[in-house]
Amino acid sequence: MPQLNDLSRSLVTLEQDATLIAVIEMGQSSWLVAGIVPGVERQPLKKLAVDESALLKLLHRWREEAEQAGHKIKRIAVAFEAGRDGFWLARWLRARDIEVHVIHASSVAVSREHRRAKTDRLDTELLKRVFLGWLRGERHHCKMVAIPTIKDEDGKRPNRERESLVGEQSRIINRIKATLVRLGIRGFNPKLKKAAERLEGCARPRASRSRPTRCLNYIATWSADGSCAIRSGRSRAHAWITSSMNLARERMPWCACWRV
Repeated sequence: MPQLNDLSRSLVTLEQDATLIAVIEMGQSSWLVAGIVPGVERQPLKKLAVDESALLKLLHRWREEAEQAGHKIKRIAVAFEAGRDGFWLARWLRARDIEVHVIHASSVAVSREHRRAKTDRLDTELLKRVFLGWLRGERHHCKMVAIPTIKDEDGKRPNRERESLVGEQSRIINRIKATLVRLGIRGFNPKLKKAAERLEGCARPRASRSRPTRCLNYIATWSADGSCAIRSGRSRAHAWITSSMNLARERMPWCACWRV
């Protein structure tokens, strides 16, 4: 039994002689629009500037061409891949009575050849094939993404910002641990609240102070004013770790992973 939220196939019967189908390959500076117009033998392909009004005029012009060929258009279906542009265009077209679908990019099957031709024209042909199969109700062509409202997108923003901050914290902690390992200090937890004070009591292995590894005692570091300074390994590690932990705490004071 088909589910109401099944986005793997269309649940609406496709009347191909009365449906105008269009796909959009969205670029940073231009859009490439390909269509399937009932009653028109040619496969229209039009390159537009990033302008939603020009896109709407193009769809209306194609509908007029289909009606001149004797096909009354009852449905206009438009699709494009989810990407950097988000969902603003889908909401804008829906507000003007255009049926819009956003294709999940990873659901489109592509050739696994190491070297394959990839152009906007070929991408639009691929999108037309998978979108047409989806409209027919066939599975395994592609999957659609639920188009969120502006309120839903705003609700996801705090979680996304938190994920970004947690990832930044992990990168800082990993850099601190890598620096300590190069200085012969293992098993130290830089996430402790008084980690900078406890670092003074950590003893490095005797081999790290021997002559063959004396180069570890001099490490280039960037000072606060941006100039390069040479410090001993212990003082450099202490200063850099302290500044890194302070930076992480300033940016993430709410994070529960800092231990007291």
